[in-house]
Amino acid sequence: MRLTVIGTGYVGAVHAACMADIGHDVLGVDLDEERIAALGRGHPPLYEPGLSEILVRTVDSGRLRFTTSLDEAARFGDTHFVCVGTPQDPVSGAADLRYVEAAVDGLAVRLRKGDLIVGKSTVPVGTAARLAGRLSATAPDADLAWNPEFLREGCAVQDTLRPERLVAGVRSPAADARLRAVYAPMVRAGVPFISTDLATAELVKMASNSFLAAKISFINAMAEICDATGADVLTLADAIGRDSRIGPRFLAPGLGFGGSCLPKDIRAFTARAEELGLGESVAFLRQVDEINTRQRRRAVAAARRLLGGSFEDRNVAVLGAAFKPLSDDIRDSPALAVADAVQRLGAQVRVHDPEAVDNARTAFPSLQFALEVTKACEQADVVLHLTEWPQYREIDPGALSTVVRTPNVLDARNALDPAVWQAAGWTLRALGRPGLGRPGPSRPGPALPGPGLPALD
Repeated sequence: MRLTVIGTGYVGAVHAACMADIGHDVLGVDLDEERIAALGRGHPPLYEPGLSEILVRTVDSGRLRFTTSLDEAARFGDTHFVCVGTPQDPVSGAADLRYVEAAVDGLAVRLRKGDLIVGKSTVPVGTAARLAGRLSATAPDADLAWNPEFLREGCAVQDTLRPERLVAGVRSPAADARLRAVYAPMVRAGVPFISTDLATAELVKMASNSFLAAKISFINAMAEICDATGADVLTLADAIGRDSRIGPRFLAPGLGFGGSCLPKDIRAFTARAEELGLGESVAFLRQVDEINTRQRRRAVAAARRLLGGSFEDRNVAVLGAAFKPLSDDIRDSPALAVADAVQRLGAQVRVHDPEAVDNARTAFPSLQFALEVTKACEQADVVLHLTEWPQYREIDPGALSTVVRTPNVLDARNALDPAVWQAAGWTLRALGRPGLGRPGPSRPGPALPGPGLPALD
């Protein structure tokens, strides 16, 4: 099939490459000329495991090309996936739909009979029906469907090629058949294909993300109770997660969620419900959001307690800048929010991340950054573990204790082994685990003069 993908950011780049990889001819479209040029050379606009290899393979095969021209896109294919962003309005919290509307309107005046626009962007319920009405007025012989994405950053290629389900909001049997043909390899492999109306397809994405956000904030609320009562949140999460009605996934207590999906989507969902006069029905999502934001403040407070009550003239090492591991995405990053807050309270902060340093440096130029964990931790009075990269679990705490000034660590992701770190002489604290003890035999770092972090090249 000949497909176009409008928008080549995170969702669009992955979708275009994966659709070409399963055998379709794909044309990616974007207004960003530098991005289009880089993609044409096989260079993705972001770090996503496996994407670079698929991009190079499909570009080299000729099945994937890129352009900045909607005219070329309309001539090329008959199925057009809209994958542009829907950023959060900074005032209302609602989704900003200007890019989706521009993409649909721009395609509409160029479409031919039988063409299909397929929305993948995350939009408030009712958006697709409104866009379908606009499309009918301009291109009555074309159709519109909605096919939400359920990608996890760090697993986006796998989630596209081997999804847990496919959801298609359609208005006609022809649109349903077209999308089943697009995803034929997945359907043959047994992936459930759920065909429904436009509104339900929109709500599936918003409801899924809201439920996941609620599950994360629930276990973090329990972590607060654990801190107050002496209970252990990891044991609690393990026990309740073994209930088959609940399950263990997303019961990971810690610093909470960030990124471009869960925070934005629950706020947009709440704003849309209020527009419909149903704000009370999703009022709990505001509390979900507040619990999530409060985790960042709790991490700052826990780190300050490790330092005896003040960050003034203290050196703080931060492990993690991306909002989650296996990504260079720093949008609404809890790690960087904590790093920035700690610096504003008087600390000198140095941040390490395996992939996100360049993005973080651009967004937070006042922070210091290091390309090696040991450089980030030199003379540190406390180490904050804020993004659970696998590399950080492999750190030798004994070796690291010879680099820091005081072996204090806050494991805000509950991912480090307390026994190993404490045996190496570290004082370790974690959110929701007040019972963690003091270290074994003390192994303080070297007595290095002065509070300042050494300059880096």
